[in-house]
Amino acid sequence: MAVSVRMDPLLEKELELAARRQGVTKSQFIVEAVERALGRKNPAALYHQVMEKAAHQAVGEGAPDEDLPPHRSALRQSLRESYAQQQDEYAAHLAQRAARPGKPD
Repeated sequence: MAVSVRMDPLLEKELELAARRQGVTKSQFIVEAVERALGRKNPAALYHQVMEKAAHQAVGEGAPDEDLPPHRSALRQSLRESYAQQQDEYAAHLAQRAARPGKPD
């Protein structure tokens, strides 16, 4: 359904620029704004849902390696080993640094 809206030329220019920044048409921008105003579309609620779900998901959780194709499973394992090695090297660096207090790096 088509709706006409009269607005100040400066407000329309702001609308045009905001829609362009978001990569949507003026009509899409207005529809989304009306949906938010009516409570049908709430970005804050969506954000909180995503954050709540992420809070309950452990780091590294995801598809088990056995569900992956062999090349992806091997890549994942290689990345895990590389990460573990980097962590070990950094821990050694911190220990070495702590052993010589007062000396700048």
